[in-house]
Amino acid sequence: MSISKIALSIYLVFSLLLSCTPTETEESPAATVTEASGQQFFQLRTYTFANAEQEAVTDAFLAKAFLPALKRQNIAPIGVFKLRPESVDSLQKTFVLIPFDSMEEFAELEAKLDQDEDFLSDGAEYLGAKHDQPPYLRVESVLMEAFEDMPALRASAVEGPRSERIYELRSYESSNETYGKNKVDMFNAGGEVVLFDKLEFNAVFYGDVISGPKMPNLMYMTTFTNQASRDEHWQAFVDAPEWKEMSSLDKYQNNVSHIDIYFLYPTAYSDY
Repeated sequence: MSISKIALSIYLVFSLLLSCTPTETEESPAATVTEASGQQFFQLRTYTFANAEQEAVTDAFLAKAFLPALKRQNIAPIGVFKLRPESVDSLQKTFVLIPFDSMEEFAELEAKLDQDEDFLSDGAEYLGAKHDQPPYLRVESVLMEAFEDMPALRASAVEGPRSERIYELRSYESSNETYGKNKVDMFNAGGEVVLFDKLEFNAVFYGDVISGPKMPNLMYMTTFTNQASRDEHWQAFVDAPEWKEMSSLDKYQNNVSHIDIYFLYPTAYSDY
């Protein structure tokens, strides 16, 4: 083979390799998709306690170790909520809502916490709890993707005493995946999100559950200064012409099979 042909072959090989190798400025496919859609992911952690001692240990861990560690990773704002006293649930629970800008950020969280010396030190009592003195009964985790019509968490701006505020968390289950997608569509294309905004429900998030114990499922949270305000807002929603019209459409019938409603209030160390 001539020298010119050898040179040409080397050139073609290097050209092919360069075309297939990501440059330093290129992002992973997951990051590109997230950036393009602008939709965040949310993790909702629910801690269930057997007694006040467990709750106190976990409160201290969340306030002094967990939330500060997340903020060192620029993960914020973080909402921490408890069931209102009049709730019928016999077990106390704490709900922690964490926003992530990508699935990669969510996947890397635990590994980064394991490398955070301040987190390990500040959370030592909780992290080092003995098997016969656990800091909770169980932790449940739900992972969601934000709706298109509200792609990012919006920390509530409602004011007034935290003990009086109503943070209403709703969970809508559907009988199968088709009906589940239909209900999500009703919020987005159907106009439910727009109507909630119009009526000033102060929504924190709307999320399509992609992993959790109840599926297919969507969840969302709205906020009010007190119970009276909450009741007035929901009456306005039920009476709204927009709701009457969309809820009567054939295509949106039977898309919810079960609803769970939780009335919460924000802890003193919650970001909102």
